[in-house]
Amino acid sequence: MTSQNPVFIPGPTNIPEVLRKAVDMPTIDHRSPVFGRILHPALEGVKKVLKTTQGQVFVFPSTGTGGWETAITNTLSPGDKVLATRNGMFSHRWIDMCQRHGLDVQVVTQEWGEGVPADRFEEILTADKAHEIKVVLATHNETATGVRSDIAAVRRALDNARHPALLFVDGVSSIACYDFRMDEWGVDIAVTGSQKGFMLPPGLAIVGFSPKAMAAVETAKLPRTFFDIRDMAKGYAANGYPYTPPVGLLNGLNMACDMLLDEGLENVFARHHRIAEGVRKAVAAWGMQLCAKRPELYSDSVSAIRTPEGFDANKIVSHALNAYGVAFGTGLGDVAGKVFRIGHLGSLTDVMALSGIATAEMVMADLGLPVTLGSGVAAAQDHYRQSATAMRAAA
Repeated sequence: MTSQNPVFIPGPTNIPEVLRKAVDMPTIDHRSPVFGRILHPALEGVKKVLKTTQGQVFVFPSTGTGGWETAITNTLSPGDKVLATRNGMFSHRWIDMCQRHGLDVQVVTQEWGEGVPADRFEEILTADKAHEIKVVLATHNETATGVRSDIAAVRRALDNARHPALLFVDGVSSIACYDFRMDEWGVDIAVTGSQKGFMLPPGLAIVGFSPKAMAAVETAKLPRTFFDIRDMAKGYAANGYPYTPPVGLLNGLNMACDMLLDEGLENVFARHHRIAEGVRKAVAAWGMQLCAKRPELYSDSVSAIRTPEGFDANKIVSHALNAYGVAFGTGLGDVAGKVFRIGHLGSLTDVMALSGIATAEMVMADLGLPVTLGSGVAAAQDHYRQSATAMRAAA
């Protein structure tokens, strides 16, 4: 039996029925003009979500990891120096990819639960008088720890240091969930995927390139074939791909962008913040803490919740699935077994969030943790009711 319960993992997220139907479409000739009428509106929709008028968008049959590879292989050469911080599993994996491609990565190690250290980046970039650093990597939302970093502050660090390095941002679990300003923040490459804020199945790597990043493509020497954006750009110009495209997913992406823009991006961001705040109120009512160290780091996409010392947090995830048919996220890397994660991004409502909070309470009570049934639910309910009242008053 297929569960009818929503998922509370930080991606893939719940898929609205209208998007599921958009993806499920008959086969078309992807070399006909019909495909162009799907492709180009989807690319334009993504540009609006990224808040860019200057950038170019490329969509590959892949995932966010393929988006990372697209970014580095199209702009860098063997031995190029990259500046990054390791503050979670996904920043770690991007660093690992760079090292496997023969890049020289200067890593600023942060405790998991901290964000990107913009002040330390500024010191390093200021000291790099020869401008050997070619790229700065930043993970906007570290999905493993529920930490949001300040990308505008990273841009200020580059500007204050008067450094020409490119700025690459992993926005896989932030873009289409909370505010992302590609042009205003001077992001040179933004990477995301279809399976989180865009509310689609996995399968698309979505990458935005600034004009500065596009210029770097012509001198980059790292090998690339499948992820070569020059081939992709030629395909787009002819209303096609350099290979067989994922037509159904692109049709879904087109509709997903329409849904986000129809709701209004600011309303999308406000919804994510409201739901996340309800989850955080519940966590506080349980007497627990988040992995993120400070409120300004709290993610509106996912909350990583620390369990008591010596308790295996993976038991919460497995018991929730086995007893109640509900999926939460496990801890990864340095926080494996120490946290469980509640994803609150994509297609989610206050009412759906309450079901996840209630399930987490039942699971923790079953496992003997000192959680009072109804405490977190009540705290979240109060928050959602007050928010609804405020919204009605403002309408």
